[in-house]
Formats: sequence, C-alpha cells, structure tokens
Amino acid sequence: MSLPRSIETAEVDGKVVLVRSDLNVPLAGGRVADDTRIQASLPTIRLLLERGAREVRVCSHLGRPKGPDETYAMKPVRERLLDLVGDDRVSVLENTRFDAGETKNDERFARQLADGCDLFVSDAFGSAHRAHASTVGVAQLLPAYAGLLLLDELRNLGKLLGDVERPFTIVSGGAKVEDKIGVLESLGSRADEVLIGGKMAEDVRVESPFSFDAVLPSDVVAASSFDERAETQIAAFDALPDGWLGLDIGPRTREDFALRLSRARTVFWNGPMGVFEWPPFAAGTLAVARALAESDGFTVVGGGDSVRAVQEAGVADRISWISTGGGAALELLEGKELPGVAAIPDA
Repeated sequence: MSLPRSIETAEVDGKVVLVRSDLNVPLAGGRVADDTRIQASLPTIRLLLERGAREVRVCSHLGRPKGPDETYAMKPVRERLLDLVGDDRVSVLENTRFDAGETKNDERFARQLADGCDLFVSDAFGSAHRAHASTVGVAQLLPAYAGLLLLDELRNLGKLLGDVERPFTIVSGGAKVEDKIGVLESLGSRADEVLIGGKMAEDVRVESPFSFDAVLPSDVVAASSFDERAETQIAAFDALPDGWLGLDIGPRTREDFALRLSRARTVFWNGPMGVFEWPPFAAGTLAVARALAESDGFTVVGGGDSVRAVQEAGVADRISWISTGGGAALELLEGKELPGVAAIPDA
C-alpha cells in the first residue's frame, strides 16, 4: 500500500496549519464522556507545535446534526483538547456539520475553512471514507499532508492486506451481516479461519453470503426476551427453545474461540459476540478481548463495541493496534479507495 506524504516532511515553522482531526467523541451531561479520540489526535498537534507552527486550527464534526444545534456544539470537546494541549496557539473550530456545505464537499465551505491557512493536515482516519469539505475540499485548496494517526492507521491496517503471518484469523460479530459482507469476503477468502458470533452468526447459519466456511457458535446464552433482566439459560446454537433469543456466545464457544485465537499469528476483530452493553450478555465479547490480549501474534481491533470491550477488559495496552475508524477501516480492508486519503499527494 502506498502512503500519502507525511506531515513529518512539511515545513511548518511560522505557518498557520489547518488540522482535520477526529474529535467525534461521546458526550454526557455536557462533558466529554470518553476522550480516546481526542488523545489520539494529540501527537500530530504536538508535532506541529514543536516544529514552530504559528497557529494550529483544529476542525472536526461531532455527531450528525443537520445544522447548528447546541447539543453538538464543540465547546466541551474544545475545552478538553485545549486542557490537554496547554498551548494558546491551538484553536478548535465549530462543528463542521453545522454548515450544510460540509457533507456536500461544497467549495464555498472548504474555502471558508482554508482561509488564512498555509497548509492542511488530514488526521481524521475515521472520516477519511467521506468526501466532505473538511476531508477532501480543503486538500484541493491547500498543500495537503497526512497526520501521524492517519499514517499509523494505514500502516497497521495495511498489514492485513499484505502477506500476513499465518494462521490468519478473523473474528466478526454484531447485528447485521450485510454491513460486513464486503470486508469479510475480501479478508475472509484469504484467512485461515473466520469466527462469527452475535446476530450475524444466526444470519449466516440460515443463509451464508460468503464463499468460505465460517466457524459458528456451538452454544449460546439464550434469553426468554430481548431484555437485560430476562430469564437466561445455556442452549445449543441450533436448538434454541421456541421464542427464546441467543444474546451471547456460550461457554463452550468461548473456550473454542479462545483456543483458535491462541494458535493465530494474525487476528482482526470487529464486532461484539452478543448484546455486549448488557452485563448478563457481555462474557463472550470480553472472552474474545482477553484471548486477543494473550496472543503472541499481530492483533488488530476495530469497531466501537470491540474497542470498548478491550478497554473494559483492561487489555487495550496488549493489543497490537486499535483502530479509531469504524467505517473507514472496513472500507479500506474491503479494498475501496478512501477519498480523504486519495486527496493527499503520495509520499
């Protein structure tokens, strides 16, 4: 995979730099609930400051507002980032999606963002699959470079597309198989094993859309209804009691998946093994997180629930790479061109 040119090669001393970061973080009570993405944006910002940038203007979207909406104002994000950076040369612009021109890649809005800036740094891998004004439009108006996070994402995810160390195992889960058909067909056909849990497993059991055989659960944690407090029992995957739902992989499957992962030398995991947000049905997802942490191979985790699982299991520091880009990561691994990356000249 060819990489775009790096900010490390740019002359930034005395320059005003526009940085597109991914600051789309969860909020609670008007405060940042999880600053993982803010933390991930800091190395690029700090590098620019260390190299003498006169001003660093950071822009990002937050949520999916259709226009100005106080609920999605950048104030709490701005306060958290500036507190972490501690440098008055940094400013955070208002939510890019407050302007209708953002999602349309409108030249007017791109020029507004670029006004007064000398160069542009794209560091929002999580938005690189969107051809928006702040990801593509400004890159066509200013000299454009890739930030450190964007480059790290491309390098680490790119390893899954090359000659991987085998056995190569994929773990996939979540609610909708159709969301991951492309990436699973692309990677799964090259993998040695594909382990599938969650609602996806039920869909694949009924009618598999894949050209390869997948390893499905042997047992599940069954619930009498879709409710956190529902009655539960362990049931065979293909023999659920009438009216019951499989909301997590069962203990035998957890052991089986952990054993298979212990043999793998390369692993990609995207998607929970059940209704992970409810504690009675979180054990399967946490078991996969711990199995990856115990692996001696190259492990990559992507997707909000999977990332949350390795964090809640306390093993995030034992995963080789945790991707910040859900949809962007899947599209890259599917083999699609990412507009926000294609807009930056090659190294």
